[in-house]
Amino acid sequence: MHREPPQRWVSQFSRRHRMASKQPQSGFGQPHQLLIFLSILLTVGFFATSITSFYVSKASIRESILKNELPLTTDNIYSEIQKDLVRPVFISSMMASDTFLRDWVLAGEQSPEAVHKYLNDVQTRSNAFTSFFVSDKTLRYYYGSGDRKILSPENPDDDWYFKVRQLKLPYELNVDHDRKLTNNLIVFVNHRMFDYADQYIGVTGVGISVGDVQALIGDYQARYQRNVYFVDHAGAVVLSGDLDKPIGAQISQIDGLAPLADQLTHHYSGTYEYQKDHTTYLVNVRYIPELKWYLVVEKNEADATASIRHTLYINIAICLLITTGVLLLTQLAIRRYQRQIERLSTLDRLTGLPNRSAFDVIVPNMVHDSIRHKTSLSLLLGDVDFFKAINDTYGHLAGDTALKAVADLLKNHLRGSDFICRWGGEEFLIVLKGCDAASAQQVAENIRQAVEHSTTLYQHHSLKLTISFGTATRHADEDIEAWITRADDQLYRAKRAGRNAVRSADGTDNKP
Repeated sequence: MHREPPQRWVSQFSRRHRMASKQPQSGFGQPHQLLIFLSILLTVGFFATSITSFYVSKASIRESILKNELPLTTDNIYSEIQKDLVRPVFISSMMASDTFLRDWVLAGEQSPEAVHKYLNDVQTRSNAFTSFFVSDKTLRYYYGSGDRKILSPENPDDDWYFKVRQLKLPYELNVDHDRKLTNNLIVFVNHRMFDYADQYIGVTGVGISVGDVQALIGDYQARYQRNVYFVDHAGAVVLSGDLDKPIGAQISQIDGLAPLADQLTHHYSGTYEYQKDHTTYLVNVRYIPELKWYLVVEKNEADATASIRHTLYINIAICLLITTGVLLLTQLAIRRYQRQIERLSTLDRLTGLPNRSAFDVIVPNMVHDSIRHKTSLSLLLGDVDFFKAINDTYGHLAGDTALKAVADLLKNHLRGSDFICRWGGEEFLIVLKGCDAASAQQVAENIRQAVEHSTTLYQHHSLKLTISFGTATRHADEDIEAWITRADDQLYRAKRAGRNAVRSADGTDNKP
């Protein structure tokens, strides 16, 4: 969805400019009196116009920072941390599903050197600070470096593992010391691991040095001239490049941020502001579901308006027309550039479908409308079956062709009021407006059959595709993340059932 930034300041500026340009008529007998009057009138007129221009420009820049610059900076940083922070989450998830590691544990943890070699390979390939596995049966802690130790409930350093045992979520991230690893602060990804019967067998994951992440945040701050830090759901600063917001500090206890503490930790994203030492700070917050942290980017408003204060002094001495022309042309250029960036940032280039950035904007509004109008809202999470086999057999261009074909087919089976986006890789997410569980299940089944009976041509090959779906109808007061998780769980059920199937969190499963 493309939205134009508000342009009220343009009309306000024009009205004030016209008002300031109206000159009262006066008659003076003496030439010097007229000259003095005109001098005073022009001086006051230029001064008043310059002051007006300054405040209008300040409001425009403020609005641009809140609605354009800070969100764009947040998006840029989010894109970069996907490879630096989110990537270890996916690596840990793959380790937890690795059949080699499962089989090694179930076989009695024989030949420890084999798992050391495996962990070292993961550590090297992922460029992680460490990789590890903890067996729940033996409480042995295996490192990628080849070391290992025995965990004990009596050892405070091992408390983390016994907390992960009780964890309801698949994984957690925590910042902690590891005395085995030179006592450095490490960001650990602790991913719970299960055997083939879904019985808990241990924890695996990777760790990255906080020093490396801190250096990364420092680079963000230097590059974007913004303060950058991360906050968890409890309102604690977990990573920071700002000395005023040290790791472990509660934002509710930070001067100026206390009134915003509740807002910052109960919204997925948004723009805010706070006062500190008579200075206004503008803030943009984005929730990162992969890390379950909030990315906070803030900017000092005084720093942002420093340049226009300099422009104010120049405007007093130069012609208003030139200054106004420059401001208007600049604003037009920013608007055109911003429209292009917003359009590119919300579309998937391969399929032409909306991407996750568009999801973050559109779906919360759909949820709000469904709550207000008391209508149902259902979510379909689909995954193209055996997609890796297509890439491996025919090449990635064949895979791209298959994804575009599936995307076109999905669009043809949906209404204009429904939302569809490419969720990632070969996954697609669909939100059906005003659709109950049974109808959502039927829509998914119709699409599944359509994909199964379609043929996609690539060069001289005929590609036969199938798709699996997990569906979930939103419960009252259910947040978006939990809603997606329920659909994702059903998608995994469909995969485990043999693929080319629909599994519902709210109704009777459809079987092909």
